Amino acid sequence: MHRTRRILAWFIDFALVIAAASALAVLTFHRVAALFTDVPELATRGGLELLTSRGDVLHASAGLGLSLWHKAVLYVEEGFGLLVFATFLYQWASLACAGRTAGKALAGLKVTPSPWRRAALRAVVTTTADVAVYALACVLLVEGRFVVSVLVWGAAVGVFLLNALSVLSPSRRSLADRVAGTAVEGLRFGRAAVTPPVRTS
Repeated sequence: MHRTRRILAWFIDFALVIAAASALAVLTFHRVAALFTDVPELATRGGLELLTSRGDVLHASAGLGLSLWHKAVLYVEEGFGLLVFATFLYQWASLACAGRTAGKALAGLKVTPSPWRRAALRAVVTTTADVAVYALACVLLVEGRFVVSVLVWGAAVGVFLLNALSVLSPSRRSLADRVAGTAVEGLRFGRAAVTPPVRTS
């Protein structure tokens, strides 16, 4: 039952990460599209490239194309960086303030103990396993480092499984719990004791 609740909590929290990733993807798409649709800026930059190229039109156009490509790659990298930061901030703030994320709250779970330092350490490991290594692999792929990207993807899968499958151990503690010295406990929802009314004579 406890493991089922932890899986449910993870799915809820990861759904929030996917929602944030989708929003950042839309923002990044609009930023990249603006590079190629801002005609006055393109004309100005193209004119400057042509003036400084001493009549070498091919070199000027190649320079402009590379400049646009590098800027587009930078926007994509910034998007992944923001996703990693937002995921860490969500995990850390939720644990430090409430001792649980939204997913754990809905599943009736709580992380103990959760002072801000332990919460930060647990958030770092969770963010690394769930998002950060995958984001690094995507950035490497965008930069054209295909072989290194594939290796990092393999490492990302390994770290994710190591963090997730350790929950199946007898201690039921994930890699994030072991590193941060925390544990996930189920909350018991019992009926409050009702005090009988005092009769006055």
